[in-house]
Amino acid sequence: MSRKKQFKAESKRLLDLMINSIYTHKEIFLRELISNASDAIDKLYYQALQNGDHSISRDDLKIELAVNKDDRTITLTDNGIGMSKEELEENLGTIARSGSLAFKENMDAKEQPDDDVDIIGQFGVGFYSAFMVAHKVQVFSRKYNEDAAYCWASDASDGYTIDEVEMPERGTKIVLYLKENTDDENYDEYLESYELERLIKKYSDYIRYPIRMEMEVSVKKEGSEDEYETKKEIRTLNSMVPLWKRNKKDITTEEYNEFYKNKFNDFADPQKVIHTSVEGAVSFQALLFIPSKTPFNFYSQDYEKGLQLYSRSVFIMDKASELIPEYFRFVRGLVDSQDLSLNISREMLQHDRQLKVIASRVEKKIKSELLNMLKNDREEYEKFWNNFGLQLKYGVYNDYGMHKEVLQDLLMFYSSSEQKLVTLDEYVSRMKEGQEAIYFISGENIDKIDKLPQCELVKDKGYEILYLTDNVDEFALQVMMNYQEKPFKNINQGDLNLESEEEKKEIESKAEENKGLLEDLKDVLKDKVNDVKISSRLKTHPVCLTSDEGMSFEMEKVLSNMPDGNPYGMKATRILEINPNHEIFQALQKIYAEDKDAIEDYADLLYNQALLIEGFPIEDPMDFSNKICSFMVKASKL
Repeated sequence: MSRKKQFKAESKRLLDLMINSIYTHKEIFLRELISNASDAIDKLYYQALQNGDHSISRDDLKIELAVNKDDRTITLTDNGIGMSKEELEENLGTIARSGSLAFKENMDAKEQPDDDVDIIGQFGVGFYSAFMVAHKVQVFSRKYNEDAAYCWASDASDGYTIDEVEMPERGTKIVLYLKENTDDENYDEYLESYELERLIKKYSDYIRYPIRMEMEVSVKKEGSEDEYETKKEIRTLNSMVPLWKRNKKDITTEEYNEFYKNKFNDFADPQKVIHTSVEGAVSFQALLFIPSKTPFNFYSQDYEKGLQLYSRSVFIMDKASELIPEYFRFVRGLVDSQDLSLNISREMLQHDRQLKVIASRVEKKIKSELLNMLKNDREEYEKFWNNFGLQLKYGVYNDYGMHKEVLQDLLMFYSSSEQKLVTLDEYVSRMKEGQEAIYFISGENIDKIDKLPQCELVKDKGYEILYLTDNVDEFALQVMMNYQEKPFKNINQGDLNLESEEEKKEIESKAEENKGLLEDLKDVLKDKVNDVKISSRLKTHPVCLTSDEGMSFEMEKVLSNMPDGNPYGMKATRILEINPNHEIFQALQKIYAEDKDAIEDYADLLYNQALLIEGFPIEDPMDFSNKICSFMVKASKL
């Protein structure tokens, strides 16, 4: 007997988490172990193809289950690739290390055809689900083309052992010693063949290798018409028919959900299932899923997009990125086509005409399903948008707006008048007679945007405003330029031309009357603003900052917050606008008339006030604070 080895500290903690927290349904242990067994057979088949070993026949590959009620054990055996002593140590001694994952990465690195390899599970974590039902687990394994066999054993409490054993054939045998029943858990149910059959039908029916078990069956006695006897026979418990090959009307929601969770390692049901079959110049079946939650690493470089690719139900490769556009990268699933070569490689994918046709049809199907959800189930679409709307907006912006026609009808933004998310089509349908532009403004969040001085007059005139809160929003609208021939207009930039002729004349008159004051304010702030002007957009607020067309304040902020900062110092032009109808302007006129030199402190104070409203930091907080205190002292002496 070898010396017991200890799990690493982090592995022990993860094991405790696995057993007690991650899986809420203990029955999935069987799904995990069967998926691992299927992986092991796939690896063998792949290795045999690489080695030119014709002794491996698909007809001989199988998974077997056996139950011993007296010993309270479940045994699962596969005749797959098996594991060496080192692999047992690596894959099972360190929890969450995935032999299957490492195998896939190595296979992908070689960029070789994977002909019939379908790596379902990730052996490390999935295997340890066995300890949810077993107090002890033994793993007997003999590697393909090796004579030595080993037994890994552990009770999960204080480590594991690895001993050399005799094993007549290659493959892996896992023996689970079930826990004793408790008031809350009945582990005996897993010793019933009918319960194991139910779990296989539920979770692993599509596994394409036969899952066999000795079952008790009732048959007619020989020579009798109405007498039956019980016999034992080996039966195949799974249909081995891929789910995507079955008729949609014969597949339940539960079957779709379990397939998705098992196949794509998600704990939540998908939000949307898209099951389609296309006949024509290129024929294929596609089974696609939109997750109900954003994957934790979705917006990181670690997230890999792509669909699984099959030819005539034979697995070709994982994560075929050419099958899905970047803006739909959240979609998981698979495509199976009888028109693709089994030997297609990753290099060939980029130039395969048939694959491009499939990708185009997949893209159109995803878009049509999303539009249908938007039209017929608004609540569900908004859930989808909250998860993946940002990705669609990035899709509009990327590649200089090449994909705006595909995505623009799927976009949503918060509306000032509707006070909820609306589409661009809905906005345009409500535009006032004579309205020429789609108005928007950007900010940190809805509440802050709604209080901006620039919004007040536009809303008062009865125009709807789109509130943009994501960094990419303005960039996306900028590359779109317009929607249904209606240009986008930032209400914080340039002239809005919302005034009547009479209002325009009044503004021009006040600007002319106060020309000296405005020029002196501009001179005082010459290093800070490009202009100081009478505002046509302010109603009750005293001042605001606006910019000319081109770069906006929000774009400037986004560039400044990027990892490299704003290396080229790109800034929006700054225009200080003053409300001529506000008391503060009357105070400025009075002060200017009495003492022109005193205007300097007031100019600086108004500019800093406008910076704060716009969300910019003030340049000298101490000076600003001192001036506020000085004005308060002066006011107290009046």
